[in-house]
Amino acid sequence: MPRHRTWAAAALLAVAAAVCVAPGAAAMTAASAPAGVSTAAADTASDAMNARATALVAQMTVEERAATVVMGHIGGTDPAALHAYMGSGLGGFILMGANIPDSEAALQRLTAALTIDPALPPLIAVDQEGGIVSRLNGDDYPASTTLKDRPVADATAAFAARGSLVARSGITVNFGTVADVTSDSGSFIYGRALGSDPQGAADRVAAATTAQEQFVASTLKHFPGHGAAPGDSHSAIPDSSMSLKEWRSTEAKPFEAGIDAGASLLMFGHLAYTAVDSAPASLSPAWHEIARDELGFDGIIVTDDLGMLLSSGDPAYADPVANGVAALAAGSDLLLMIAGSDAGTAGRMTAGIAAAVDSGSLSADRLEEAATRVVTLRLRLSAATAQWTPCPDCDPVD
Repeated sequence: MPRHRTWAAAALLAVAAAVCVAPGAAAMTAASAPAGVSTAAADTASDAMNARATALVAQMTVEERAATVVMGHIGGTDPAALHAYMGSGLGGFILMGANIPDSEAALQRLTAALTIDPALPPLIAVDQEGGIVSRLNGDDYPASTTLKDRPVADATAAFAARGSLVARSGITVNFGTVADVTSDSGSFIYGRALGSDPQGAADRVAAATTAQEQFVASTLKHFPGHGAAPGDSHSAIPDSSMSLKEWRSTEAKPFEAGIDAGASLLMFGHLAYTAVDSAPASLSPAWHEIARDELGFDGIIVTDDLGMLLSSGDPAYADPVANGVAALAAGSDLLLMIAGSDAGTAGRMTAGIAAAVDSGSLSADRLEEAATRVVTLRLRLSAATAQWTPCPDCDPVD
């Protein structure tokens, strides 16, 4: 039975009480977002939204479906240039540091420009973990480097404030919850992990997920877990010989907790757990089946940056379009390509996906399934009506 939490279709869930944030920071609270939606009503609304997404995708050409499953990227802060780039019908855009202007107002204008059709806005994503990986200005809230040693309630407060900051900027997806776990302080992922033991990480990942999902679609990364696979996947394909049985009792726990808490997206890492599959998890049907059938995840599976596979230097992964098609065929729904990309990369990815369907090397049904998941989330997020206003009476976290 899928464990992904059902959202209310009418709006993002309102914060029941004012969000308390880090010392010296202004807390935020949601207004104009109805709370207390019954489970039955939410299920009915969810079914209606799924039906609408299915109908929209049924009307799309193969090329339009292919574009929908690509999350593009170009640099710069010119709203007009970004608007023109999104005119090809891409399903999403990821903001990197070079896309972030100095002021929040300028960022809001930029994110607004990414929308071509207001009835179906793209997914606008950012990596806002806080601390070591932080794109947005004004995120002074506690992050993984300290949260791993603090009470779980502190993770809730920090990520509620972080989620509000992201949402106020017009960003709808945060690739911000690191569910990897390691006790090795020498690991490159140690400083970004929310816990140094499986249970501690699981508790904080669940808290971060619940807090953010009130504001944005949150993401768990990097499945099936960097902790047991030493090395940096930005420049190599880390591997682990850990058995599936051991994985279930260790690395899996934070991901399972985040899924149970309602994470909207699950990011697959370029990590090879050779006891399960010699291929990177991002290209592995076996790992996609484990996420769906064993952990019960029914949201969007997104790849980590496919450009990282090119950076590994492995000739087997030298073709980014082939990597994208392989990830889709394995079970991913949304393809992310940043490193080594240019203004034409997303278009080439789209064309390659469509060509793979035409040749039969990628199932048309698989592409339709992926596009429907992406469109469903786009519709769900576009229905949100929450407004964020300062909360001057909130007490700061000590």
